[in-house]
Amino acid sequence: MRTLLLIDDEPRMLDLLSLYLEPRFHCITQSSVLEAFSYLEIHHVDLVLLDIMMPEMDGWQACQEIKKHWDVPVIMLTAKGERADIVKGLNLGADDYIQKPFDEDEMIARIHAVLRRTKTGESVITFQGLRLMKESFEVHFQQEEIPLTPKEFAMMVLFLEYQNKVFSREHLISAVWNFDVSIEDRTVDSHVRNLRDKLRKVGFPVDDYLQTVWGIGYKWYKYSNAKSIK
Repeated sequence: MRTLLLIDDEPRMLDLLSLYLEPRFHCITQSSVLEAFSYLEIHHVDLVLLDIMMPEMDGWQACQEIKKHWDVPVIMLTAKGERADIVKGLNLGADDYIQKPFDEDEMIARIHAVLRRTKTGESVITFQGLRLMKESFEVHFQQEEIPLTPKEFAMMVLFLEYQNKVFSREHLISAVWNFDVSIEDRTVDSHVRNLRDKLRKVGFPVDDYLQTVWGIGYKWYKYSNAKSIK
């Protein structure tokens, strides 16, 4: 199910939007633009529905910030229907415009249309501010790209897709190097060490999640675990 982030400072409007959309989408509601930005730092969403009249910053400014930092489509919600306002929003990066009061069926149709237009086919894994894009082989932490080698990237995919699973060195060799006979356990350890160093460099607390299971291999914890298994 696609995830929508609904941003509006009126709780009743958020409740109404959720009522209309929840049967078809997973809805996250935020009444604060700044809190919505904090949510986007950590979580992936498929589309943002953004009200224009907001107290902390208006929807046009918020749209600019969202488009600057996140690759996500934005539909503006507004009681203003003047052509100049619509053109302004579209020029600032909005993908569509819905005027209040809105028709439920039209709103849903517009959301589906924007999702179809912006669909990239990219498979994305998110974790505590990390964003791993499997199709383009990119990893970011809070918008900063982490330059991983293909083997390091393959390890990250395994760790994030199978959190809390203990991977032996032999398993990692099988999955990442395809049983290459020239690969030794110390090569795996070297790659894990490099991966940790790169994640630390961008400020991700990797030591709380990627830990050594002594005598076996490595484990990526789903939740922060400050102590390694002995």
